[in-house]
Amino acid sequence: MTKRSVALLIYPDVEVLDFAGPFEVFSVASQLHDHRHFDVSLVAAGHVPLTSINGMRVCANHTYDELPSPDVLVVPGGDGSHAALRDEVLMQWVDAAVSHAELVLSVCSGARVLAALGHLRDLQVTTHHEVFDSLAELEPTAHLCRDVRFVDTGHIVTSAGISAGIDASLHVVARLLGAAVALRTAEYMEYHWVPVRDYD
Repeated sequence: MTKRSVALLIYPDVEVLDFAGPFEVFSVASQLHDHRHFDVSLVAAGHVPLTSINGMRVCANHTYDELPSPDVLVVPGGDGSHAALRDEVLMQWVDAAVSHAELVLSVCSGARVLAALGHLRDLQVTTHHEVFDSLAELEPTAHLCRDVRFVDTGHIVTSAGISAGIDASLHVVARLLGAAVALRTAEYMEYHWVPVRDYD
């Protein structure tokens, strides 16, 4: 089985749990299986520490140039997602990464980035409950799904606010590796996760 690269985008004022939750899910899923499944990395423009929402400072493992084509791309949200839309280098990297990735996951308002790039056109999507209006402005053709933890359209999975990224990440693990791996991961994390379909 080929080991997949998982890239979690970070930027100033990113929401901590948006990237930390998925980071834990993919890392633990691999850790529990002799680190065979995923190489998990934080990715940013540079290696200089960034300040996330509420002051946590975090440093990327790789720059955009060092990891141009991850197998799984995670786009988190946060207040910084507004500024991210104006960052041409960030947006170009995400656009290229989406086109190459096996699977893309947005968490919370990270859906703004995918919408602004045209990747949510005519798709069913979800996001943080306070972001629906701005997402609709960015992509009027998107079909907004409220009161769900995540929406899977195949190539792109969008999740609701903050903690929903954990549910969506476990779903992605189950899709890629089977329900048993995802359930073992959730049990280790002491996280209540119920499979939404038959993955095997």
